[in-house]
Amino acid sequence: MTTFVEKKLVEKFKNKKLFSRNELYDFYTQFEPNLNKNTFAWRIFNLKRKNIIKPVKRGYYTLSNKPVFQPEISKRLYNIAKSFSRDLAQINFCIWESKWLNEFSRHQSNKNFIIIEMEAENSWLEILYFKMKKKEKNRGVNTFLNPDQKTFDYYISETQNPVVIKKLVSRAPLTKVSVKKTKVTTPKLEKILVDIYADKELFYLYQGSELVHIYQNALENYTINFTTLFNYAKRRGKHQEIKDFIKNNLTFSSIEKFIE
Repeated sequence: MTTFVEKKLVEKFKNKKLFSRNELYDFYTQFEPNLNKNTFAWRIFNLKRKNIIKPVKRGYYTLSNKPVFQPEISKRLYNIAKSFSRDLAQINFCIWESKWLNEFSRHQSNKNFIIIEMEAENSWLEILYFKMKKKEKNRGVNTFLNPDQKTFDYYISETQNPVVIKKLVSRAPLTKVSVKKTKVTTPKLEKILVDIYADKELFYLYQGSELVHIYQNALENYTINFTTLFNYAKRRGKHQEIKDFIKNNLTFSSIEKFIE
């Protein structure tokens, strides 16, 4: 019975960019006329668990015909995350690298930098900074702590593989990836998209038409939870700016429905 209903659900909604919770409820009542709210909530939970539907924004869903962004964890990224996982076990932090953006960008950049973000006091950031300096000094790697505009202009832009340490915005959308029995915490794609818009100095290579290209490819090829994206954008003070940026620059159909 369940498999039959799920197949019918996919058939019904396969040509819709998104559908509402009410539409889902109306669909299920064809098979369960007396369906109550608690049972219906379980039906939705089960559909998400089975990766049949994904939430797009509050009260709206889409079929899971797009994958979740899962970038490759490089050896260097893994080694850094592993080396600090014990020291920072009680601190919320994430790590990623800019070369992940090459999947979405028009121009492939040879410049790569690692970003480490910590939701902690500045003293902890400084501890991590000096540990990184000590760890990487024999590899010719430069580490920068909360770099300002001058540091970007004079140093980071001239460094091939810098490591940037900065403060993590609270309640940022993160995910954990298992690599060799180690949990590596990375940003979700929604966070990355907001950050490359908000941190124009750090991501100066990805502005202008390149930024449009990155957003276009990301939203077309991966599942994006717009509620997650815009909630984080609000925390960064960029909610309306990013909403306008998407509306004014992206070209795929029905985008307005996702971000109204």
